[in-house]
Amino acid sequence: MGIRRIRRMQRQFDMAKSRRENGMVKTKERVRRDLRLTAMVKAGKLPYIPSIMSWLSVKLDKPASKIVQTDIDKMFATAK
Repeated sequence: MGIRRIRRMQRQFDMAKSRRENGMVKTKERVRRDLRLTAMVKAGKLPYIPSIMSWLSVKLDKPASKIVQTDIDKMFATAK
C-alpha cells in the first residue's frame, strides 16, 4: 500500500465528487443559456454574433457557415 496509490485513490474520489456537484450546476446553466439564446435568435435575423452562431451550429448539427434563415425558422417551428 504505497503512498502513490493512496493519493491516486483520494484524487479519484475528489474528482468524482466534483463531477457530481459541478454537473448539476452545468445542467442548470445549459437550460438558462438555451432560454437566453433562443430569445436572442427569435428577436433577430442572420447574421448573428459568433457566440449565437456557435450555439446554433451545435443545435442544428451544421457548420455555422452553412446555416441559413430557413434552418433557424424550421428549428423553432418544430419546437412549438
